[in-house]
Amino acid sequence: MLYLSTIMDLFNNEIIAYLISTSQDVSLVVNTLKDAVEGRDTSGLILHSDQGAQYTSHSFQRIAKEKGITTSMSRKGNCLDNAVIESFHSTIKSEEFYSQGREFLTNSIVIERVEKFINHYNQTRLQAKLNYLSPIEFREQAA
Repeated sequence: MLYLSTIMDLFNNEIIAYLISTSQDVSLVVNTLKDAVEGRDTSGLILHSDQGAQYTSHSFQRIAKEKGITTSMSRKGNCLDNAVIESFHSTIKSEEFYSQGREFLTNSIVIERVEKFINHYNQTRLQAKLNYLSPIEFREQAA
């Protein structure tokens, strides 16, 4: 079993940080957050998540606060509050795994596919909401 932790910038739907781990614990989301804020001015940002114990943990909340990030939590049991990232996770599952039929997947194969998909998603996958540009192309045009 592997767990994927992702942080998406809703400005352009770019995955700005992700980590894959064999355990779904506080360190997974804390380290994803640390990767996301590295080299970025994060003061005044809002980070939306669900109400999982990892996101409500003191360490996650402390790091967010130190970086000037306001955390926002979904309502309990309401996946619609996280629709964009839930859609991303659904897409990666359906396009990289469910559509491939039944085959034996090692952890290294899963990690490789996830990394390849996220690179494709950020670099080349066109999105209608971004005027049919990829997330990175949209960000670069806006700069």
